[in-house]
Amino acid sequence: MPTINAILRELKNVPVDKPEDLYSIIHSFHTNTRKGGKENKEILSFAGSFGDLSKSDYKDFVDHIKQARENLFDRNINL
Repeated sequence: MPTINAILRELKNVPVDKPEDLYSIIHSFHTNTRKGGKENKEILSFAGSFGDLSKSDYKDFVDHIKQARENLFDRNINL
């Protein structure tokens, strides 16, 4: 994995006519890591949802989800 210093050395090789492109690429990484607060709160509202299930109930739940996923894509479609 490259270090920050290795990345900075590579930046020296970016053509002088490409700063807008480089900025766009860097900015796209930055915006993807900062999602909206409301979306994060909605996702985190499920945290601990399965904490009160017994191990056997949780295993049954997971097995059911796996089976449902397999059945979802196990269809014959005639085109």
